[in-house]
Amino acid sequence: MSHPQAKVHRMFELLEPIATVTYSAVPNEAFLALGMRNYWDGYFAGRAAPLGLAPAEVVHAVFYNFADGEVARHIPWVWGKITPQEAIAVRERGSATALRHRIGELADSPDLVRIADLAIRAAVSAPTEGRALYAGLRALDVPEEPVARLWHAATLLREHRGDGHNAVLLAHGIGGTDAHVLLALSLGMRAEEFGRIHHLPKAQLAAVVDGLRGRGLVDEAGGFTDAGRETKQRIEALTDELAAPAYDVLSADELEELIAGLEPIAAAAQAADD
Repeated sequence: MSHPQAKVHRMFELLEPIATVTYSAVPNEAFLALGMRNYWDGYFAGRAAPLGLAPAEVVHAVFYNFADGEVARHIPWVWGKITPQEAIAVRERGSATALRHRIGELADSPDLVRIADLAIRAAVSAPTEGRALYAGLRALDVPEEPVARLWHAATLLREHRGDGHNAVLLAHGIGGTDAHVLLALSLGMRAEEFGRIHHLPKAQLAAVVDGLRGRGLVDEAGGFTDAGRETKQRIEALTDELAAPAYDVLSADELEELIAGLEPIAAAAQAADD
């Protein structure tokens, strides 16, 4: 069955703080303890591990939004310290620990078992065609422990949506750095203030902004034009549309139950710090 787009987008909002515990202190420290040199070594080892020993060029293509050369600083170097199988285990263990820490007593609630099961049903039901990272994650074993199970479901659904998002960006001629500029503007920030791209050489970032200005998406002052804002909104709406098939396996009542059950968990995950 097809669910309203607002519900699909709400799932994205609720899953994001659950999935992104992966990029917090506890998993990072676990990777550093195994010989990673910095945060980004752990990031690439953990996130790229479902792709196996794929070369930097492939990881760059699948991740889509890193600047040229950024992936190659970490892949394949990390595979000299840790195998993809080990990275998957470290990531899952560290992420489940971080999530449990953040959500406190909710971790032991009987409701969490039911919510994790509903989320997993959705997470393993979507088509994999054209979604390389999601397909890699789908090939992994689903954890039994409920908190790890919920984290795994959130990660699957996040990367499923992300693979679709990249397809939409590609179809609109929006490159990876372009996408970061548009995201920064949608958050009311200038491109050079945005965390994911502020480290890029000024000339490189200026060239990206100039390219978007030349397409009529960015104005002279470096903000959105109406066309730029509409393009960003259209990309988000199409991304939600492509994410929707993951939830077709759930009835309307089950999706409502999942959203209601995730709300306190997501709120706790967002409010807490490691």
